[in-house]
Amino acid sequence: MLTDAVDRQPGRDDLGSEVAPRRRLRRLTLPGCWGALLLGCLSFTPSLLPRGSVVQGLVWGITAVIGYGLGVLVAAIWRGLADREAREPHPRSWKVFAATAVPVLAGAVVLGQVWQSEIRRLVGAEPVDLGLLVAMPFVAALVFTVLLLICRGVRWVYRRLAGLLAHWIGRRAATTLGWLLAAGMTYLIVTGLLLDGLVTAANSAFSVHNTTTAEGVTAPSSGLRSGGSGSLVPWETLGREGRNFAALGPTPDEIARVGGLPAVAPVRAYAGLDSAPDAEARAALAVRDLERAGGLARRHLLVVVTTGSGWVDPALVDSFEYLTHGDSATIALQYSYLPSWMSYLVDQSKAREAGRALVDAVYGVWSSMPPEARPRLFFAGESLGSFGAEAGFSGEYDMANRADGVLFAGPPNFNPLFREFTDHRDPGSLEVQPVYRQGRIVRFAGDPGAPIPPVDRPWPDRVLYMMNPSDPIVWWSPRLALHEPDWIDEPPGADVLDGVVWIPFVTFWQVTADLPFAVDVPGHGHNYVSRYVDGWTAVLPPTGYEPEQLATLRAVIR
Repeated sequence: MLTDAVDRQPGRDDLGSEVAPRRRLRRLTLPGCWGALLLGCLSFTPSLLPRGSVVQGLVWGITAVIGYGLGVLVAAIWRGLADREAREPHPRSWKVFAATAVPVLAGAVVLGQVWQSEIRRLVGAEPVDLGLLVAMPFVAALVFTVLLLICRGVRWVYRRLAGLLAHWIGRRAATTLGWLLAAGMTYLIVTGLLLDGLVTAANSAFSVHNTTTAEGVTAPSSGLRSGGSGSLVPWETLGREGRNFAALGPTPDEIARVGGLPAVAPVRAYAGLDSAPDAEARAALAVRDLERAGGLARRHLLVVVTTGSGWVDPALVDSFEYLTHGDSATIALQYSYLPSWMSYLVDQSKAREAGRALVDAVYGVWSSMPPEARPRLFFAGESLGSFGAEAGFSGEYDMANRADGVLFAGPPNFNPLFREFTDHRDPGSLEVQPVYRQGRIVRFAGDPGAPIPPVDRPWPDRVLYMMNPSDPIVWWSPRLALHEPDWIDEPPGADVLDGVVWIPFVTFWQVTADLPFAVDVPGHGHNYVSRYVDGWTAVLPPTGYEPEQLATLRAVIR
């Protein structure tokens, strides 16, 4: 627990109850302050993406609280080994701390800004607003104070519980049981009342947003789209993202202008949360609407598992439709009201259920068709969508047997198959560029426009994971707090600063702070818009496109 250790001193009882709680509440221990200074300064070291001043203040405050708790813990362990009581530090010790803290913090801030400027240069981000630097220490101080008070509140509960229990059981048993009860109550409050309440409120708010329609988006008149003429899925049930997906996209003229060959209008089928009562029913409805629109008669069929709110990256589908000259059909469905980052945290089971239902529904109909009449079958997903799509497969051979190609972008670190492929990569290959079973089916690319290793091996069945070196979604894991990952010590990618190092606790919070801004830098982080043309070119590969036309298409998609 990040709080002061229990010391038996004059004015305390055997369980550490405080005689003057208000005075003790305002007091900071010297070991804790040294720990806060050390970890607080380390929080300025670089991570994957550029951080603004407010975000840096947040990371600074969190890591300083962790450092404070570790400093207090180390001091308590030392006193236990030395078998002595706590004592007041000499006034000179505080003066030494203050004289050290000011120049060390100033140096950390300056170095931090130098590193941030380098990262911004690597990813082409705008320079930081220097005016916001003034807010950074205030944000850090506020976060530090609030978290420290919360920790001390938990400690107060523990002491009261331990004091009550000491009337019936021994002191050591009361202390242990008091900690367990206090920790259990905290866990239940945070994960139960607090988290459930926030999720319920967010779900309610975003369900209202789901009923809105983006400006300029109207119901399609074509029967080739869900929600259009003759569709089995009513327009109003598609949800906001479903309406964007069904109404937008390239026209045959736009496709022909870039590809240089005659094009047809693509088919798009979709089912929203309000279209059917559960994932299996929505998948079945979307497949029936796909059949109605003639999607199974197209040359190429793409199954996309969406992110939480039902969002499909337009670049993913548009690129596929351009490269197939419009002779394609795409099917997707919605499984949550929540945006991707919230679904990423609390709706993973829904993504898995929806992905499995959609993959099975499409494959069931597709496999029942005569082999010579089947379209080429592709699967895709970005972020949480890749997690959901993986649920439809048992492994690499299942992907190869059921698909003509698979393209996943920005897979979260917890994806089961992604973790299996990277954890069991071939000896000598890197975590940032793994090679699995000599690349026979599954391959990985930071830049799919470059040769994808191993370049000297055949690749008839193509499953491609696109993962930017600077994408925090790919690398974030709770294990970062205490375990150094392989990618930290490997040569950095083109958009990652060479100075990134792993620091216990600190690196975890730095990468966590990168998550909300992961899509803000085009071509870097969790933004794959500019990668899809090359990704699909590697997986399809397309016909009729020359290098000059691919360059034009990249510009169109961007």
